[in-house]
Amino acid sequence: MEMESYLRFVFALIFVLGLIALAAAGARRYGLGHRMPARSGKRRMSIVEVMPLDARRRLVLVQRDGIQHLLMLGHHGERVVETGIPAPSDFASELQTPDAHAGPAQEDAPR
Repeated sequence: MEMESYLRFVFALIFVLGLIALAAAGARRYGLGHRMPARSGKRRMSIVEVMPLDARRRLVLVQRDGIQHLLMLGHHGERVVETGIPAPSDFASELQTPDAHAGPAQEDAPR
């Protein structure tokens, strides 16, 4: 192989790595890089929901011992928006007794 082929390979590799870094930065900026942790009935704290407001801020609903707290997270710090929200009873029952084998409810079709 000639030196030109090696240089072409190196430049193509740098270009592809740059595209990957650009895509990762864009995903992080628009809130696509945050995953929800798995829920477990044994834990006292959990993240109920995350909602991005814009590129820099997001609302996070955190549950602790059956009480929910609404937080706003951003680059300049965190703020408690609301605290002491009681968890809905249907949400608490879903966390404690998940039924993975239950299918969708079947309705009687009109004849």
